[in-house]
Amino acid sequence: MTINTSELVKTSYHPEDVTFLLKDLSNVQIESTVEAREKSFQQGSHYAESLPIEYRPSAAYTELYHEALNMSSDHIAQLVGVLTRRVRKFANTDDVVLISLARAGSPIGILMKRYAQNFLKLNWPHFSISILRGKGIDEEALKTIRALYPTSHLQFVDGWTGKGAIQTELTKSVQKLNETYQLQLNDELAVLSDPGECATLYGTRNDFLIPNACLNSTVSGLVSRTILNEQFLKPGDYHGAKYYTDLELEDVSNDFIDHISARFEEQEVAIIKLAASFPALNERTWRGMQEVETIAQQFYKNSDLSKVKPSVGETTRVLLRRKPYKILLRDANHESVRHILHLCKEKSIPVEIMPNLFYLAIGLIESEDQL
Repeated sequence: MTINTSELVKTSYHPEDVTFLLKDLSNVQIESTVEAREKSFQQGSHYAESLPIEYRPSAAYTELYHEALNMSSDHIAQLVGVLTRRVRKFANTDDVVLISLARAGSPIGILMKRYAQNFLKLNWPHFSISILRGKGIDEEALKTIRALYPTSHLQFVDGWTGKGAIQTELTKSVQKLNETYQLQLNDELAVLSDPGECATLYGTRNDFLIPNACLNSTVSGLVSRTILNEQFLKPGDYHGAKYYTDLELEDVSNDFIDHISARFEEQEVAIIKLAASFPALNERTWRGMQEVETIAQQFYKNSDLSKVKPSVGETTRVLLRRKPYKILLRDANHESVRHILHLCKEKSIPVEIMPNLFYLAIGLIESEDQL
């Protein structure tokens, strides 16, 4: 079986690093304002039917991103190495295929592929595919990968967890696909950071800033959020995405990969030691969800969990593409929230300090039922 790459979305990543199994919808005008999207969500439309207008980072915000990258590159390199070695141990085979969840998982999958190649001498194929809350994973993409690699260990990869919505969606999709198509998938999601304590394979459970969370497409191969809209997709198509040609001058996607990859060798001794201290898998405690439920009760009349976006990564995403009415922080002086404070000031979003938060940051989406 071969993949027809002519219909796949273009990316700024090197072809040997990743294949995005996403249909190219670059010529489709599907963007709308934050306000229009929020209104359509309230009327029942799904977030993947449209796209937000891509945030173009200011010079000051871009500088914060570069500062965060420089400060955390050693730590990120360590976590990537640990996670890659954990995946190898869990798989119990050298025959692994990485499947990152676009977009946040895409750069992490590339980094893991690079680490596996350079330090484990393993050439792991890497695909990036779509998964959507309430819709599940892209079944066509997964059937394609399994047909190409019928006996390989397929490993799902993402950047971080929030309250565990994607893990829950993955578990449901895997169960359905295994029952329907006998794809022999597992739902053990590998993430760099698991503050929600809902993943079994992770580098850390600390809530901290993974620098690529600061940006959108400009650190993700210039690829948009994934699209699932029947107007533009026919049965049998992969989920769609756009390539942002107009942001090519701001693109730091490969710079991010190269910056972290350059730190692997110096961190290798620490990586081997840290990886050895982990079990094959960790238990899911779902501890983060307990706080989300408490916060939902505290700030919304209907205790709507979907309006609560926990973790530094999810809070950043809310500020970049949704309409929050308030941001909660455990510590306003923590280096991982500097960019959040910058965005709050830029967008006039109030901040409330709650020193006893389990997460470092939580974004609260504007809603008619907020208290």
